[in-house]
Formats: sequence, structure tokens, C-alpha cells
Amino acid sequence: MKELDPLLHSQLRLSIMSILLTVEGADFVYLKDKTNSTAGNLSVQIDKLSKAGYITTEKDTTSVKPRTVCKMTDTGRRAMAAYVETLKTYFLGL
Repeated sequence: MKELDPLLHSQLRLSIMSILLTVEGADFVYLKDKTNSTAGNLSVQIDKLSKAGYITTEKDTTSVKPRTVCKMTDTGRRAMAAYVETLKTYFLGL
């Protein structure tokens, strides 16, 4: 059996990526709320996904409260598609 992408196999990272599949971009507060994670853990996982090239982060510091927006890259979309296809083989025994 093909190995699942360990970067995506983490529950929180997979949650982040799943959310980003359905939206153009999501800010940190939205992701924190939807994933029920701590700010520190979410920050670490976003950094890992960003370093892998799966997402980009844009920081907006023009307002009083800084805002970080995450967006999935084409590399991230391909990685998610491959992850899902690999997962299907586990269920289908292919």
C-alpha cells in the first residue's frame, strides 16, 4: 500500500487543508474557531504547511489588529488530491 502523506495525516493539518479546499482564503481566527485548536498549535501547524508549500500566508498589519490569511496553493491542492486517492486505496484494497 502507498504511504499517506505524513504532513497531511495530522488531524489538525488535515482539518486546515480541508477548510481551505472550500474557501478562497481563511484568516487565523476563522481557522482557530473551526478547528477548535489553540492559537499556539494552529500557528505551528500553519507554519509546517507553509514551509511545505501547501499554503501561503498573508499578513495584513494595516489595521489595529493584525490579520493572517491562509490560502491553499496548487501544490497543496495536488497533495490533497493525492492524499484522498491514496486513502481510497486503503478502503478498496487496491
